[in-house]
Amino acid sequence: MKAIVVPGPKQGYKLQEVPDPKPDKDEVVIRVDRAALCYRDLLQLQGFYPRMKYPVILGHEVVGTIEEKGENVKGFEVGEKVISLLYAPDGTCEYCRIGEEAYCHHRLGYSEELDGFFAEKAKIKVTSLVKVPKNVSDENAVLVPCVTGMIYRGIRRAGGIRNGEYVLVTGASGGVGIHAIQVAKALGAKVIGVTTSEEKAKIIKQYADYIIVGTKFADEAKKIGDVTLVIDTVGTPTFDESLKSLWMGGRIVQIGNVDPTQSYNLRLGYVILKDIKIVGHASATKYDAEQTLKLAAEDKIKPVIAGTVSLEEIDKGYQMIKDKNKIGKVLVKP
Repeated sequence: MKAIVVPGPKQGYKLQEVPDPKPDKDEVVIRVDRAALCYRDLLQLQGFYPRMKYPVILGHEVVGTIEEKGENVKGFEVGEKVISLLYAPDGTCEYCRIGEEAYCHHRLGYSEELDGFFAEKAKIKVTSLVKVPKNVSDENAVLVPCVTGMIYRGIRRAGGIRNGEYVLVTGASGGVGIHAIQVAKALGAKVIGVTTSEEKAKIIKQYADYIIVGTKFADEAKKIGDVTLVIDTVGTPTFDESLKSLWMGGRIVQIGNVDPTQSYNLRLGYVILKDIKIVGHASATKYDAEQTLKLAAEDKIKPVIAGTVSLEEIDKGYQMIKDKNKIGKVLVKP
């Protein structure tokens, strides 16, 4: 089959023929219906993920159809549509038993220790699988593991959302931001979308209740209402304004990290006196994926797709990822 393979550290990627995967007793093989490109891919290629084994197939977001299954696989059948978590938990440790498998000591990451999903077929551990409802599109399902389900869990970890609560989302036009708006609204929030582009603001208005254009957004946000939750999908360029925009007792779900080489000087007194909670966040559990798929099935989350590329067009896909004018997520259809 064709796959996008990373041969070694900081050696880029290449499209090549590799053997078709065969399932072990606790695995399935899926036909990849959609995968998704992510800014994390670019960080991996730059060497910021030290656990990567090589060579490895790139890509950590997928929806597919089961074609084969191992002898010990129960509860999943050939022909069913599934997504995978970003990682494979062992399914037996104390964290897995309480539904916090994201913290499993023995978890293995797809596109890190395990082959990922930029391929025609993929092998997945049964502990990673989540069934997709029949009325959820491939485009919506593939967003769950690293976007909508991840956002759902971040909000949950930050204490949830009160009905009518003001939530601010930075990077509102990005693949994460445009869907974070929708998840927050589905949970009852009034959402403020922040962007640096007047053109992109026209699209964001279809999803957010309020729009702020510019890099200095804290004062404008305060005029709208008491912002008590920020979903920051950018990182150091927006974090200062995100902090300033919060009312007392507010929370930040920090997802963005566009430049891992940058540091931020956090004033502890400011955080303490304003009673601010900072939640660093990166992934979803099966529970979060299932709950978000329900929201998608209820048509409360609509996929915003900037474009879809083939494996042969992967270079084009990464150019789209870097394009500041794009809105939404870039997908791969093998």
